[in-house]
Amino acid sequence: MTKLRRTMLFVPGNNTSMVVNAGIYPVDSLMFDLEDSVSLDQKDNARFVLHEALKTINYQNKELIVRINSLSNGMGQTDLDYLIPLGKVAIRLPKTDSSQDIIDCESYIEKIEKRCGMKVGTTKMMAAIESANGVLNAYSIAHASKRLIGIALGAEDLVTDLHTRRSPGGLELSFARSMILMAARSAGISAIDTVFSDLNDMEGFRSEVEMIKQLGFDGKSIINPRQIETIVEIFSPTEKEIIAALEIVDVMKEAAKMGKGVVSLHGKMVDKPIIERAKRVLETAKVTGQLARIEDEYYE
Repeated sequence: MTKLRRTMLFVPGNNTSMVVNAGIYPVDSLMFDLEDSVSLDQKDNARFVLHEALKTINYQNKELIVRINSLSNGMGQTDLDYLIPLGKVAIRLPKTDSSQDIIDCESYIEKIEKRCGMKVGTTKMMAAIESANGVLNAYSIAHASKRLIGIALGAEDLVTDLHTRRSPGGLELSFARSMILMAARSAGISAIDTVFSDLNDMEGFRSEVEMIKQLGFDGKSIINPRQIETIVEIFSPTEKEIIAALEIVDVMKEAAKMGKGVVSLHGKMVDKPIIERAKRVLETAKVTGQLARIEDEYYE
């Protein structure tokens, strides 16, 4: 199963305390930021802090990702020179407008890998889509490199580009979310939703997480540990869903023995799409550690 990316916590690269202690939070991915959260006069310091932390700190089994600066001003290349030789992080490319942005970044990464004696392709990438051009080019971006593990929505820059602002219901992001999700699914990579920046509106946050889960997103970028629990709860299968999935898999095993491809369970037809969803639920439950206990009780 693809690695869980339900929670992706942003960590400012120049905040030494947060960088050092980020591993204590129960998230799937840590997103160390060298771009927007770091002022121009702090870029060098942030690179040094992050480089030293990644060399010495064990972040356990968390996925480590770094949002670099743009390649257009040369700072992104400097970030890559510092980080790629460590062999520990995936690279999130900000403000990705086209597939060429991915190709250019991959080309520079490959040069570093070869120079360091690393296996070409070791370093994975993510693309952050934050503009109208990026949204319209989402499909080609998602298919631009085998290194890509996901594409993510960056809403603040996008709504500025659209000449609007974010609203509680997120209507202005509907098209972008759909485009990014479809592009990610067609490429077989993760789709990550944008941050929810109002920490005082936990009810609105919950509603947005429920909505993007229903759309099919794999997870959400977050800016505060307070948001972790809600996302994990919503993106983890319930006990009822796990039991239903176990029933579906069992009934199809019996059907297969009788040469049947379609059966009925609790008055509802069970066919291939239903089985695939059930298997996905069980795979997720296994990764989250829920399956073993429920499976034991179910088969007692």
